[in-house]
Amino acid sequence: MKLTSTKLPEVVIIEPAVFSDERGWFMESFNQQAFSEGILQKGLPMPPLFVQDNHSVSQRGVLRGLHYQLTPNAQGKLVRVTQGAVFDVAVDIRPHSPTFGHWVGIELSASNFLQLWIPPGFAHGFIALENNTHFLYKTTNYYCKASEACIVWNDPVIGIKWPEMSAPPVLSAKDQLAPLLKDALLA
Repeated sequence: MKLTSTKLPEVVIIEPAVFSDERGWFMESFNQQAFSEGILQKGLPMPPLFVQDNHSVSQRGVLRGLHYQLTPNAQGKLVRVTQGAVFDVAVDIRPHSPTFGHWVGIELSASNFLQLWIPPGFAHGFIALENNTHFLYKTTNYYCKASEACIVWNDPVIGIKWPEMSAPPVLSAKDQLAPLLKDALLA
């Protein structure tokens, strides 16, 4: 397992070792010890243990985000794609952080095997680049409806450079009504 820092040092790309031959391939998709050791070697705080796994399926052009949960139910997420592809985004929403409002994006796909660690204190979103995209993620806290929050996907102050698509993104009603970062609840 190889861990690579992004321009937001707390957000880390994880590249698992994939072993391929004429039969197909094998990879260890998660190993708590290797993950924890890799995070600590980067000088980052030890992430909480994962308590919940989620799985969504999206069609091309579906955009989910930018989602997060408020304290005390904030979640860290370890995200990956098992079928299809997404452009995945993390935004620093920690008000006193030197990188507050900055974002990082990466393509995650079934073919590149990459994963992204997004710690608590970051909003998360993605757009599906292919039909029938399967998105899996582990979370460090349980989902709590009363703590869910979001920021509008196209906030001009954040300035995410989403991939060009042939049509406007498909959004949930909640995501269509999401506030700007300056108006969002961040506590």
